[in-house]
Amino acid sequence: MTQWDSIVNFLIYLGVTVPLLGVGMFFFVFTTPYSEFKLIKEGSEVTDPVKVGAARAAAYDLGGKILGQGLVLASAVYHSVGLLDLIVWGLLGIAFQIIVFYLFELLTPFRVLAEIPKGNIAVGQFSFILSLVTGVLMASLISY
Repeated sequence: MTQWDSIVNFLIYLGVTVPLLGVGMFFFVFTTPYSEFKLIKEGSEVTDPVKVGAARAAAYDLGGKILGQGLVLASAVYHSVGLLDLIVWGLLGIAFQIIVFYLFELLTPFRVLAEIPKGNIAVGQFSFILSLVTGVLMASLISY
């Protein structure tokens, strides 16, 4: 493989992974009843501690899902046998991030979907960690 072949391959895989991250972000935002981007934007109103907390909680939650998805995609790029394989693993990564979030919602004694907009930063951080762990586990399972 020549240097140019490597560059073309890089660009092709980049052209698939970046849109997959975008698709993941769309579904992550679409599956919650609140707008993460609105909460994050309203967090600049530093006189309202609830809005600041909600912005931080939403940023942790969404950021963790994106990071977890990025780990899945990185492993899929490394282990995939082709672009279709990469796309399948990427879509599975999105689905499992959403499933884990709703299991978190189901299994906790509080409502995650209510706590994040109320500014419960700890819930956002815990969601971040769950998403990160989900991504790490999925990334390692791809290589199995």
